[in-house]
Amino acid sequence: MSSAHGREPIVVGIDPDPSKRPALAWAADEADRRGLPVRLVHAQGVPTGGYRTGEALPSWEEWNRTLHEAGAEVLEEAVAFVESRRPTVEVSTMLSEGEPAWVLREEARNASLVVVGSSHLSTRREVFTSTSVALPVSAHAPCPVVVVPEPEHIAQEPGYFVVGVDGSPHAAAAVDVAFEEAALRGAALRALFVWHPPLLGVLDEDAAVRECHRVLSETVAGRTAGYPGVEVHHDVVRGHPVRVLTEASEHSLGLVVGTRGHGGFTGMLLGSVSQQVLHHARCPVITVPV
Repeated sequence: MSSAHGREPIVVGIDPDPSKRPALAWAADEADRRGLPVRLVHAQGVPTGGYRTGEALPSWEEWNRTLHEAGAEVLEEAVAFVESRRPTVEVSTMLSEGEPAWVLREEARNASLVVVGSSHLSTRREVFTSTSVALPVSAHAPCPVVVVPEPEHIAQEPGYFVVGVDGSPHAAAAVDVAFEEAALRGAALRALFVWHPPLLGVLDEDAAVRECHRVLSETVAGRTAGYPGVEVHHDVVRGHPVRVLTEASEHSLGLVVGTRGHGGFTGMLLGSVSQQVLHHARCPVITVPV
């Protein structure tokens, strides 16, 4: 997640409901840890394209003005929240017209990471409504995306992160981010390889498990030297990846996954595992593109 230019902001999507602040709090704290600015983005979902100044009916102009005033107030309240929580963090704002997911994806091009909230909608509502933000942003953003659940998650002490490893390049990228996040917080890291046996079984289960351990060790080994302060735990667990990762991260500071591992299917928004953990995890989920 380190910025190539050093100062790309942490972009956070601002919910109009002032009671929904976990994502904003997470972003402010992360910006403070990294010494990065934070950019607050509020997108109004109904654009007013096609009208030039003076062409719209007075009623439409009034509606548009009222909408913009409300958006400006939302951003002012969000700025006040960040300044109160982390006074040294540099804050900028953006009020935009258009679908929130599209706006955030555009902002992600010049961001170190994007942070959005999630109220754990049902799978049908999350996928098929225009209010969905977490899935399309996580699927298409060129930078890591953090999905912070509502209500605020309470992690156990001492703190730790969980990262899913499956031997794919996406998992390797996720491991890099997981080490960085753990180091920033003085937290431990649990690197988890989930072995999901095929329906027809395997001839030598012990050999299959040994191979999982080998892949896990090799993936993690190259990163430990750069983060000597991070205590790392390796685990190979049999079961369904979504269930295992969700349960393992229940009390963690966060779960880090690649956007498409070996379990992905062509044409899906995300890999099958990363998509489902966004629905089921109760801790912040960090999806990492290659």
